Amino acid sequence: MSSIASDAAARRALLVVDVQKDYDGGGLAIRHPPFRDSLANILRAMDAAASRGLRTVVVRHIAPPGSPIFAADGEGGALHPDVAVRPRDHLVEKTLASAFVGTDLEQWLRAEAIDTLTIVGFMTHNCVLSTIIQAVHSGFAVEFLSDAAGSIPYANSAGDASAEEVHRVVSVVLQSGFAAVLATPEWIERLATGAPPERDNILVSYRRALALETHRLSIGGTPR
Repeated sequence: MSSIASDAAARRALLVVDVQKDYDGGGLAIRHPPFRDSLANILRAMDAAASRGLRTVVVRHIAPPGSPIFAADGEGGALHPDVAVRPRDHLVEKTLASAFVGTDLEQWLRAEAIDTLTIVGFMTHNCVLSTIIQAVHSGFAVEFLSDAAGSIPYANSAGDASAEEVHRVVSVVLQSGFAAVLATPEWIERLATGAPPERDNILVSYRRALALETHRLSIGGTPR
């Protein structure tokens, strides 16, 4: 491993958010990407982190006993066994969406001199999103592995959205300035080379969208 890659690994931690049984066909069964596909990439990321010397933090969401999901006394709130058996450096148990609220996560990361977080887990649009935004506001650089996460569909008074729509749109929003969004194989390759991931910003993302709209109209299509 190059010295650049070694230095980057020393400052980066993998944050594995809420990979729990309720998401695996339980009360909040992940629909897109399919849980089995997301889990496979989460495990690849954990194995790569271990082999490269990255710190790994596992996060578990806990609800009061008897709750319909993530109950502290229920099976659905348990970590997925494939995650539970893998090595980790720290375990965080939380009660709110962000892994930073009411926990020692930030204190632990500062003590370990971590400045970059790679985030995987569930759900893309809820606990992962909340954790990423708070991490950025706390001064951390963030990477999000979009194929190692997932969403569910929603329908409420504001409308409805498929799991694919929710996951895709949140990923696009995150890449616009909150996080570098990449796939697990690319992330693993960049760990080896030390090459930084592509990052974007709101203005560039907006201008690119306008150009796409113009192109679609020019070929007889309609803007998205």
